[in-house]
Amino acid sequence: MKPILKIVIAVLLLLCLADMPYGFYQLVRFASAGAFAYISYDYFKCEKNGLGVVFAALALLFQPFIKVALGRMIWNVVDVLVAIGLVCLIVRTFKRR
Repeated sequence: MKPILKIVIAVLLLLCLADMPYGFYQLVRFASAGAFAYISYDYFKCEKNGLGVVFAALALLFQPFIKVALGRMIWNVVDVLVAIGLVCLIVRTFKRR
């Protein structure tokens, strides 16, 4: 389930580069924060603490309750970097199998 969740979040983050209604960005923040919290928990459970900390930090960054005001350009860079990171993790996982 984690690879599908990562793909969905990566696609949502890349869609944030387009000019979308504000509600879409709110949806992405809720979905990303929830997904990153779940993935973080899963990595901690598997004793991959480094990735667990990274995803916990991402969950805090994307959480929708206390907004982090970075500006549109910086958020776009963050969205692209996180999406690339998610895809790289998926590829790395499938190469190991």
